[in-house]
Amino acid sequence: MTAEANTAPSSPRILRLRDVMSTTGLKRSMIYRLQSEGRFPKSVKITDYAVGWIDAEINAWVAGRAAQRRGAQSP
Repeated sequence: MTAEANTAPSSPRILRLRDVMSTTGLKRSMIYRLQSEGRFPKSVKITDYAVGWIDAEINAWVAGRAAQRRGAQSP
């Protein structure tokens, strides 16, 4: 394996609602409410009847919440 292969970004994954709920700790209704308010990553259409979320966007959202908490606890 070359160094280039190790540094290449991984392919984006699409998370289904169950995975998003598990990752964020939020329930379905809150995910959709925050999304409609522009405070949560938008879902992407997978098929006519299925949506998902980009894993990097969900992970960034979670990291942002953690950063907010740390900022609120700073003197």
